[in-house]
Amino acid sequence: MFGLRLRQARELAALTQEALAVRAGIDEFTASARISQYETGKHVPRYEIACRLADALKVPVAFLYANDDGTAELVLLWQHASATSRREALAVLSAGAA
Repeated sequence: MFGLRLRQARELAALTQEALAVRAGIDEFTASARISQYETGKHVPRYEIACRLADALKVPVAFLYANDDGTAELVLLWQHASATSRREALAVLSAGAA
């Protein structure tokens, strides 16, 4: 799923593979090839690199590891929610889980 989420986030950010890699501090000579390998699942980056990619994409690193679409969407929504909205959402989810 990492590759799929990486591609989704990159496309949402309207970045090329090379531009993403450069923003994440990946060597520009291997930039687009490395991002391509991550997106196709040929290689999975170390967690440190994943964190730099997430930072460059302005998404939580958890988004890149979300194994289903619902979880991925919740992670993105959570990132942009206010503290009040987060507390309310947790209350609703906690009540529903009981």
